[in-house]
Amino acid sequence: METEISAHGSSSISAHLPLTLWNKDMKVRIAYIEEPPFYWTDENHLVKGADIELAEVILRAIGVTSIEYQLTTFEELLPGVQTGRWDMNVPIFVTPERARNVVFSVPVWSLGDGFVVHHGNPKALTNYESVVMRSDALLGLIPGQVQFDAAKLAGVSDSQIVLFNSQPEAAAALLAGKIDAFAATAVGNHVTANANPKLEAVPFKNSQDGKAPVGAFSFSKNNHGILQAVNAQLHEYLGSADHRTRMAKYGITQNEIDSVAASKGTK
Repeated sequence: METEISAHGSSSISAHLPLTLWNKDMKVRIAYIEEPPFYWTDENHLVKGADIELAEVILRAIGVTSIEYQLTTFEELLPGVQTGRWDMNVPIFVTPERARNVVFSVPVWSLGDGFVVHHGNPKALTNYESVVMRSDALLGLIPGQVQFDAAKLAGVSDSQIVLFNSQPEAAAALLAGKIDAFAATAVGNHVTANANPKLEAVPFKNSQDGKAPVGAFSFSKNNHGILQAVNAQLHEYLGSADHRTRMAKYGITQNEIDSVAASKGTK
């Protein structure tokens, strides 16, 4: 799916608009960030990605006729949807802290983390603990993302952390030798590394319980109508043959889909 970016405009969904009152002119505005393969802007200024395609399939199925995308920063995603600057966000990890400010859809994927490092991984960085053990290692992180919290919890010191606004910015710093690794999802890291032979993706091993964190679309807590409609359609669609085929194009496999397709629990 490809959709032209609309940088302006306002939300057209009433805060309590029930599905039965939606009409053919219904418009939804979605915020996204630059994070392939989930969502990104291509060279033709079109918005693409696995979660973009999923959003379009779901929204078209519930009767949405106009979809606009707003490029933003990660730190603005939740405040933006809370204040009505747009109607929904692309999927991000679900956490209790975030759920206090927005409401999440049912989960749409389950993703493990990893590092992007220089090819050959010269400092042998395989997880956050390995960064702690190398006092000379610098780790790139994006504030507010779950990887930042995980790194701090593992004991990575402030002096080892370099903050960036986006993954492309962190990747550029890694290539320039300003950091030794940056943390993101293992799926996304493979895309970044495959695009540059000087880089390598290092996925983390599964946690002790074998479960990876889940991600979901997010909405204002007042936007009940669209949340209910999106959830109903996701229950029908997640794990279907069409869903799996579409996601496979972006490197998202049964490993990322099966657990959420089986549970489909409401967040």
